[in-house]
Amino acid sequence: MPQFGLIGYPLVHSFSKPLFTEKFAKAGLTDYFYELYPLQSIEEFSELLRATPTLRGLNVTMPYKEQVIPYLDGLGESAAVIGAVNTIKIYPDGTKIGHNTDVIGFEKSFMPMLKPHHKKALIFGTGGASKAVRFVLEKIGIDYRLVSRAKHENQFTYEDLRMQDISDYNILINASPVGMTPNETALVDFPYEKINDSYIAYDLIYKPQETLFLKTCKEHGADVQNGLQMLYLQADETWKIWQSDLIGTKIVTP
Repeated sequence: MPQFGLIGYPLVHSFSKPLFTEKFAKAGLTDYFYELYPLQSIEEFSELLRATPTLRGLNVTMPYKEQVIPYLDGLGESAAVIGAVNTIKIYPDGTKIGHNTDVIGFEKSFMPMLKPHHKKALIFGTGGASKAVRFVLEKIGIDYRLVSRAKHENQFTYEDLRMQDISDYNILINASPVGMTPNETALVDFPYEKINDSYIAYDLIYKPQETLFLKTCKEHGADVQNGLQMLYLQADETWKIWQSDLIGTKIVTP
């Protein structure tokens, strides 16, 4: 009875269980199961593996996309470069290999939004999800700045956004959990009055489907998109990894 699942905390926002349950049903895999594993700390990961020897794959969400890496036996090439994992393939001998399919999901869902004048981006959030976004922006040649509460070199603080000229940064990407269910009234701190119809706003959150961030950006004229398409695209890539034997895939020791 092969088992799969999702680790993270909390998991009240997740669509992963019905998504993969539907995939198993369509493939006629009636003995495959997908469960949610809300781990309150990453230290519980090893116990989960011991208690569930039939686990063959896991998705990883916040806050463990980076924290899980020391517990793995190897990384796929993109996960090694990015430094974040959202998919784990577990072999029958217990070998655990981490991959990053967020990259494919974000790139394929984000690229159609771009127009020639979109050259610079602001990324809200500095965690594992943000790393996949950064990887894609670097790949396609879009300059970006991270935005965080603390002052760091080559980053903006939220206060900086009000004090500096940021008119060139007309791509706004929320890679933080701000506004995610159940905290739907939370809003990314940004001077929204600066937004016009030359902007695009992308939120990796998909529950709710319209965050307050997206709603506010749209009211000021921006073209907006949530993370639901990204979820489905990365899930398709995850399913390919779980089904394959990964022959020819470059594995990097973490």
